[in-house]
This record gives sequence, C-alpha cells and structure tokens, in this order.
Amino acid sequence: MKKINFKDKLQKFSDQWSPKVIAELNNYQFKLVKIQNDFVWHKHDDTDEVFIILKGKIFIEFENETVELNEGEMIVVPKGTKHRPYAKKEASIMLVEPRGVLNTGDIVDEMTAPNDQWI
Repeated sequence: MKKINFKDKLQKFSDQWSPKVIAELNNYQFKLVKIQNDFVWHKHDDTDEVFIILKGKIFIEFENETVELNEGEMIVVPKGTKHRPYAKKEASIMLVEPRGVLNTGDIVDEMTAPNDQWI
C-alpha cells in the first residue's frame, strides 16, 4: 500500500498520447496520459473507457456530437462507440481500463502506444 500523487507522476514524463500505468486494481489499470492536438478515430469492442480530466480541457468527438470535458469532469465511453479525443492545449487525464487495452482500440498505427509502461 503506497500513496500515489498524480502531480508527482505527471512530472515524470512529457510525451503525449502514451499512457503510463500508475496502479492496478484487480485486472484494471489506472493510467495517466498527457494529450494535445488530434488523436485517431477508434473504438474499443470489448470494454468501456473512462476519461477523467485532471488538468486542462479536452473534447471527445463522436459520430453525432462533440463533448467538452473540463478539469474535474469525466465521461464513460461505452464499448463499441467510435470516438476521437483531442485537446487544443496540453491536458492531463486519467484512464481506467482493463490490462492490455490498446490506446488506439481497433486501430494500430503510429499513435498506438506500448502497453504496461509504469511510472
């Protein structure tokens, strides 16, 4: 049992769109990630995805709407829902998802980050 400080962990990396694992709970990983600019359209067929905004503002574009999320807010994207997150300025978010989930879901390209990168 060890206390985890989000600000301390976020200072340990600067790369964007590359989630870093900070803890596990059963089969779920808690990941911190910094984002800016556009990501890829993708979906996760086998799991819901949660975005918790720690710092800044992000947008998640869906096929029929765009949702704005500010610091202290979160959204759960249901499995199978095509979406594209983006941020105009750098933002820090937490993801909670099962171990082994690719950040790009059903797409593998240059934005696909390695899994299980712990900080």
